Amino acid sequence: MQKIDSIQEFDKLVDSGETFFFLKHSTTCPISGAGYDEFAKFDQNGTDQLYYLTVQDSRELSNYIAEKFHVKHESPQAILFVNSDVAWHASHFKITSKSLAAAKEENVK
Repeated sequence: MQKIDSIQEFDKLVDSGETFFFLKHSTTCPISGAGYDEFAKFDQNGTDQLYYLTVQDSRELSNYIAEKFHVKHESPQAILFVNSDVAWHASHFKITSKSLAAAKEENVK
């Protein structure tokens, strides 16, 4: 997993057209902590592009993603980007390693 802090880094990633998962999470919320743990658990295979931001550190980027892609901000929130657009997203307890795997299976050919 790689932390992204700036709009420029994020835009470069989106513009690459790569398929990747992105997680927004809060360091002060236990539900967000659980989402982060599930995201990290999903990362164990090491074959997926996984990025995240911490809402407290990157509020501007978090808001930018919500506005640009019309995905209402929630925390925690996992988003799958395919072909430079949102293909799937989930929040709170819907973020599990199984739901991430299913999203990849359904949206990545």
